[in-house]
Amino acid sequence: MKIKGLDELIKKLDKATNGGLRKEIALWLEGMGMKFLDIVQDEIIRTQTVDTRNLLNSFKKGDSENVWEIKSGGLALHVGTNLDYASYVNDGHFTIDPNKNQDRRWVPGRWKGDRFEYDPDEKESGMLLKFQWVEGSHYWDNALVIFEKMFPKSLEKKVQQWLDTF
Repeated sequence: MKIKGLDELIKKLDKATNGGLRKEIALWLEGMGMKFLDIVQDEIIRTQTVDTRNLLNSFKKGDSENVWEIKSGGLALHVGTNLDYASYVNDGHFTIDPNKNQDRRWVPGRWKGDRFEYDPDEKESGMLLKFQWVEGSHYWDNALVIFEKMFPKSLEKKVQQWLDTF
């Protein structure tokens, strides 16, 4: 998300506060990143996307599958997940690769209650998948819409707090 004029405002205010504002903004930005991760987790739960909790946990700062990068000079924050299937869960996917010209495929594994456990070494049981579209839960898209609505208000409030301290 880019905000026009923000870099120029930061430079002017940072100069006025002898560099202290940049540290304040970095802390606020980190807090906003944490808030966004919370929103993503809330949307994963709300859309009932949770299965093994790997996806949910990958949106925590410090998780091995998490993306969390802060660049202090340019004040950039990147958050996300490294799980390969996260985009398929969000966007939707076909049960079979449409380029393989198949209408079904066998997936080895076993059923435990109403949950299927994939096991590539299983020779006796599994499930047959038919070619179909699985709709995504759009958890990321929903979280982004929520965050984009709250971000400007939070920024405005924070800038006003900083201005009130001068």
